[in-house]
Amino acid sequence: MRNARYLLISFAVVLVDQITKLLARISIGPLDTVQVLPFLQLVSVRNRGAAFGLFAGFGNATFIVISVAAIGLVSFLLVKGAEDRFSLALILGGAVGNLIDRIVFKHVTDFLDLFVGTFHWPAFNVADSALTIGLCMMLVRSLIPSERKQRV
Repeated sequence: MRNARYLLISFAVVLVDQITKLLARISIGPLDTVQVLPFLQLVSVRNRGAAFGLFAGFGNATFIVISVAAIGLVSFLLVKGAEDRFSLALILGGAVGNLIDRIVFKHVTDFLDLFVGTFHWPAFNVADSALTIGLCMMLVRSLIPSERKQRV
């Protein structure tokens, strides 16, 4: 049961991701932009590729297979009790959130547009954010030596 809280975190990520994507789909037209802050606007993007729309030519089925494999691996590590369970929970929630979109809509709904001047970061969503934060946390943790590694 100690992993239940991490599965709850994953579930929360999926829930928030799906609710925000639904709101974006029903509230933002294909050519609309909604200014939120001087550096953030809401847009409507259908991402048929991977991160930032890359590799769209690979097809939806390929991304579904990759997502299912990644979800299986992350779930195994989470249940096994890996050290970075919080990071894994974020990654799992993000992967499941985007997989739902791929299965239901054949694309991932992106709606957050960060920009500085005329430079725009590719549109993303809550699931992408959770994936990125989880992966960055794991990377940082892997770069910081633990006490056990220092003793050896």
